[in-house]
Amino acid sequence: MKIAILAGDGIGPEIIAQAVQVLELLNADGLKLELEDAAYGGAGYDAHGDPLPEATLRLARAADAVLCGAVGGPQYDALPREKRPEQGLLRIRKELGLFANLRPALLFEELASASSLKPELVAGLDILILRELTGDIYFGEPRGRRTNARGERESFDTMLYSESEIRRIAEVAFKAAVKRRKKLCSVDKENVLETSRLWREVVKDVAKNYPQVELSHMYVDNAAMQLVRMPKQFDVIVTGNIFGDILSDEASMLTGSIGMLPSASLDSNNKGLYEPAHGSAPDIAGKDIANPLATILSVAMMLRYTLNLEQAAVRIETAVKKVLAEGYRTADIYQPHMRRVGTREMGAAVLNALKHGL
Repeated sequence: MKIAILAGDGIGPEIIAQAVQVLELLNADGLKLELEDAAYGGAGYDAHGDPLPEATLRLARAADAVLCGAVGGPQYDALPREKRPEQGLLRIRKELGLFANLRPALLFEELASASSLKPELVAGLDILILRELTGDIYFGEPRGRRTNARGERESFDTMLYSESEIRRIAEVAFKAAVKRRKKLCSVDKENVLETSRLWREVVKDVAKNYPQVELSHMYVDNAAMQLVRMPKQFDVIVTGNIFGDILSDEASMLTGSIGMLPSASLDSNNKGLYEPAHGSAPDIAGKDIANPLATILSVAMMLRYTLNLEQAAVRIETAVKKVLAEGYRTADIYQPHMRRVGTREMGAAVLNALKHGL
């Protein structure tokens, strides 16, 4: 099985390096994963003048799964929109048909006191957010700038969803809910937006095929409030692209740090792109302080959802839990009296736990 490794920018190469070591250890233990690197994001622009070079896209299409670091940095802010690193990420999602973004917000019990909320509100937290990834306002047309009748500049974007786009993400969400606690909350803005009215109609229609799942609906502003008021009321959340982008970042802070949040973006055949939910953090790049655990946990998701290697996925998650129980903490999750470590030392601790844990 071939894995495309796209390290990206900022802290991307540092955290991807730790995840690659995990994959190499699993290879040494009997897995047969072929790893191949390619330039992507700002690195793709620097090397080839394109944030998603054609050779990188060919590799991603040929691979069984893609492991990515984050992209972007201030040195690229003045580039034309189509050349900016973030466009590489948006394009690869679109080109590969990766419409379902899975972002688990799982709180390891060892990090309950590191959450921004009181431990009693988040202890035992386990939420799965399903974000539709290839539609909505990020991709809708028309979009652009113009001068209005008053001579002012104005900009516009189009929020657009088709019935089929909504139906396929709803199906993924209901199937996920069946395997969990059988509760699904669909988040929209149905009282204001036409797209949300269609969203709610289609989700209700799909629900007829899943009578064992308890379906609820919530406006996005209320959902944002409820995530910090009583987060454990949620099991699976399904929502559109822009709402999911915001809510999943909010949910990540319940887990102690966005540095703990992995993600998977899947197509209709479960081929996936796996990446940490956090950004490229250029301000700390090269300082050996970034948290690699979200990227390592993204590897576990890759093994589970795309490669069907459940035992290997559980092995990684168990190793991460062991490392946290032993007190290892990067700066973003550091607590008094714990062992503060850098990126490489945290990665080495996970490798050691993998070698000796199972």
